[in-house]
Amino acid sequence: MIYHGIRFTVKQGVSEKDLEAAFESLRNQGRVIPSVTSFVVGPDFGGEYEYGAVFVIGDLAGYEEYMNHPAHLNTDRVGLPLLDRFASFDVTDDPDPEVGAKIAEIHRKRYSEIPDIAELVSDLGEYTGSAAPGRHGD
Repeated sequence: MIYHGIRFTVKQGVSEKDLEAAFESLRNQGRVIPSVTSFVVGPDFGGEYEYGAVFVIGDLAGYEEYMNHPAHLNTDRVGLPLLDRFASFDVTDDPDPEVGAKIAEIHRKRYSEIPDIAELVSDLGEYTGSAAPGRHGD
């Protein structure tokens, strides 16, 4: 299993209407992407971010489907322009010692093949996560 998590802080001045549209797009990912087995979207407590989401995905093939699915790309396009700080992370019980590199490669390939998404991520005030374009991803 892979638990793909995101945490984020919204830019000053973002309207409730725009923020709710981004949240609804996140929830829609969980409902329509076949590889997502469960999800949660809501406030982030106990850290320095305002909101977060976690999507549970069965394997690397499902992770790649999730990252490139039109519903996820829509969320990127609707939501990323509203954000100041963003962090993504993955927790997995996959015993493959190369799973982290494989996850990072899925991100690198996605940013390479979908340049508008790479640009949106690069324009964030702060981004940490797998293969952040133009950054030191972890």
